[in-house]
Amino acid sequence: MTGTRIRNYGGADVQSSETEHEHESEQEQESEDETVCPECGGNLVSDEEHGETVCEECGLVVEEDSVDRGPEWRAFDSKEKDQKSRVGAPTTKMMHDEGLSTNIGWQNKDAYGNSLGSRQREKMQRLRKWNERFRTRDSKERNLKQALGEIDRMASALGLPKNVRETASVIYRRALDEDLLPGRSIEGVATASLYAAARQVGVPRSLDEVAAVSRIDAMEFKRTYRYIVRELSLEIQPADPQSYVTRFASDLDVSDEAERRAHDLLKTAKRTGVHSGKSPVGLAAAAVYAGSLLSNEKVTQSEVSDVASVSEVTIRNRYQELLEAAQDDEVLA
Repeated sequence: MTGTRIRNYGGADVQSSETEHEHESEQEQESEDETVCPECGGNLVSDEEHGETVCEECGLVVEEDSVDRGPEWRAFDSKEKDQKSRVGAPTTKMMHDEGLSTNIGWQNKDAYGNSLGSRQREKMQRLRKWNERFRTRDSKERNLKQALGEIDRMASALGLPKNVRETASVIYRRALDEDLLPGRSIEGVATASLYAAARQVGVPRSLDEVAAVSRIDAMEFKRTYRYIVRELSLEIQPADPQSYVTRFASDLDVSDEAERRAHDLLKTAKRTGVHSGKSPVGLAAAAVYAGSLLSNEKVTQSEVSDVASVSEVTIRNRYQELLEAAQDDEVLA
């Protein structure tokens, strides 16, 4: 091996290998060549459809007939894709076992679609029962299974998307791991987790809306929510009134013009500081009502009150404040 002896500084010999340095530099040069076009120096991209590696700049085909690591079948819709796929469902936090356990279907049919006999049906029923028992081995898993089912039920009633349910499941798991449940009901912590998740993801629902689908009273729900946020140090920003406008406008079936005016009124309120200390749901409801009046649409305060779950008095007060803020802003401009 080619090398030079270097004077040591602590009693030990330090040997430097020139060939090792040359080998490392060659590897670095090869890795750079793999991502750079040899003709123009542009970036290389992989064209999986044609099995080629081409340059983005000049279109030079650097490599062809590459190995296709995708499936050998094609699917033209989601149903066909699910039928042809030979892998299981992805893991999810919305199930207590993260979707990794075996689940025995409820259909009493064999692999060929034929109905099972009476003795086979009884056998499969016993297998389902014991499989369900083994899926929840201890009290913690039983607790988690009940809570995640409650979260899924409330999220469905509120029309919340999947990412909110996943976030709520993670929050509940954290509360369970940090032993925050003693002295509090499973339903209370599940409701608080769902409300916090909706606020974090940016798909908020009002306290009254969440309390309406929950199985606990509103006072316990609010108390548990404050406790969970404080103990888990959740970073939750104040709800934006504009995030409610689209939903209220859709439920009231008002025009796009009315919705645009409602957004403009709320932007003016933020700019002038009128929104500070006010309920975001009340402000959004009043903005939709004001926007519909400004666009000459017949929407009553009672209809807005029913959709937003706020009182008519609140809508009238916030409505006047929004209009005054808009007038003051025009005068200052």
